[in-house]
Amino acid sequence: QVQLVESGGGLVQPGGSLRLSCVASISIFDYVMGWYRQAPGKQRELVANLKPDSTMYYADFVRGRFTISRDNAKNTTTLQMNSLEPEDAAIYYCNAISIIDKYHYWGRGTQVTVSS
Repeated sequence: QVQLVESGGGLVQPGGSLRLSCVASISIFDYVMGWYRQAPGKQRELVANLKPDSTMYYADFVRGRFTISRDNAKNTTTLQMNSLEPEDAAIYYCNAISIIDKYHYWGRGTQVTVSS
């Protein structure tokens, strides 16, 4: 059973920063690692992902503010979030997609609240 465990969420003021981490119970070498978010009443949306070949994708609403990275040796992916805005408040989910069978794995999520 693959497990993804997120950490690093919390309450931050507008303009502040948070760093989310996701640790996988398996080797992430053959996985596209990503972060999604879901705000109340909205659909889950892709924030950023990072392929094994280091190709990155960022949603327009976070480009230039968020940075995704991965450490295959530690089976970890992180999302550095800077210049946070109230609109960034959501539950952030770690996602892993196998490049072999395209299966998706999900973490349970970590809450990010942006408020003064």
